[in-house]
Amino acid sequence: MKTTILMLALTIISIVSCQNKPHIINKKSEMTEKNPAPNSPDNPYYSRADTTELDLPDSVWKKVLSDSIYQVARGKATEEAFTGKYWDYTGTGTYYCAACGNGLFRSDSKFASSCGWPSFFETLRKNSVKYRPDLSYGMNRTEVICGRCGAHLGHLFDDGPPPTGKRYCMNSIVLDFEPDESNESSHRNH
Repeated sequence: MKTTILMLALTIISIVSCQNKPHIINKKSEMTEKNPAPNSPDNPYYSRADTTELDLPDSVWKKVLSDSIYQVARGKATEEAFTGKYWDYTGTGTYYCAACGNGLFRSDSKFASSCGWPSFFETLRKNSVKYRPDLSYGMNRTEVICGRCGAHLGHLFDDGPPPTGKRYCMNSIVLDFEPDESNESSHRNH
């Protein structure tokens, strides 16, 4: 009984600390939706090589992104905890912005967090992401957005592991993962 109550309390705390808006995407099909292929004609702005900042209106993003990616990237929705495709993923490789292809994180900066969302302690490079104050819902948080396209990725907290002490709490749906060539297989914590 105590374990059940503790798990429920941790889940509620996780949702409150990582959630951006009350709109939570919770359909499993939305969580596992395949992102558009890199450089697909559906999204001509997706590039893993181009780091030029994009300044496009939301009307353009609505046309080139799937509905669930658009809801998080542009509408700042949040995935339900423990449902995203990368929350417990342990493959070796690089995480990219699902909206524009910008490099965000390496897998060696990912760590097991109890919050239910993929968590990283540092970015791939200095300009991979940008930060905005987020004072919504009576909380003082730091929003993390893509440094190239401005897509909402999640939030930054000061409760991560060394060496940075940071926790980049991200939504899986706005991440693409490219495994290293030497590690093509998927790994899950179970």
